[in-house]
Amino acid sequence: MRKAAIKIEDQLAGWLTQDEQGYHFVYDKLYVAQPSARPVSLTLPVQETAFHSNVLFPFFDGLIPEGWLLDIVEKNWKLNPRDRMGLLLACCKDCVGAVSVEEIKEEDNP
Repeated sequence: MRKAAIKIEDQLAGWLTQDEQGYHFVYDKLYVAQPSARPVSLTLPVQETAFHSNVLFPFFDGLIPEGWLLDIVEKNWKLNPRDRMGLLLACCKDCVGAVSVEEIKEEDNP
């Protein structure tokens, strides 16, 4: 299983995981409780229940670079272009915009 912390302007908003059943996104309970909580995406409104998908959610997939930049990433970091979660974790820690993705390693995950 792979896991990432999803942040909005450096504030933890939720968790994205990938396992054998697909992808799951759930907002952090403390984030949901805030009156000023805003969604990561219009397609992922703030709610307590988790979202599930067989493919990487389109919003997160859209954060991954394309074209010549993706080619550079694939060659330099030897990443598989079909491993969308791997690309997201490698490339999107410091994205353009308010959302960032921070990988949670197994040893970091209690």
